[in-house]
Amino acid sequence: MGHPHANLLGEPPSTLLPPTPEADAELAQGIPAAEVAARHPTVSAAWAELAEQALDRPDRGLTDTIAAYAYARTGYHRGLDALRRNGWKGHGPVPWSHAPNRGFLRCVTALARAAEAIGETDEQERCTQLLRDCDPSLAA
Repeated sequence: MGHPHANLLGEPPSTLLPPTPEADAELAQGIPAAEVAARHPTVSAAWAELAEQALDRPDRGLTDTIAAYAYARTGYHRGLDALRRNGWKGHGPVPWSHAPNRGFLRCVTALARAAEAIGETDEQERCTQLLRDCDPSLAA
């Protein structure tokens, strides 16, 4: 039998980002996401946390939505940098099942939500398509 991750259609192998144990531990301990992002600015999970907090505020206003958009876009770009450093060529699987990939995928999701909230349909659709392309199980 072939390699367990081989795809007969020639799809590239899954990109698996390296773990970020220090930042993950800080987030798990409840250290504020802004402090974690300041200490670990390349870690998408911290930016995702900031974006989700802004989007999920019960009294969310436009300033919160724009802040969420900016946080999510920062984490998205930091995630793209990390994916490229780890062999991603702009397409191919980035599975949710691999925990270190989740910060990037959460940022893409938050960016889609924030873009939708301000009526930026093209960006919302691009993000939704990127999520589908990275991991089809995220289509919902």
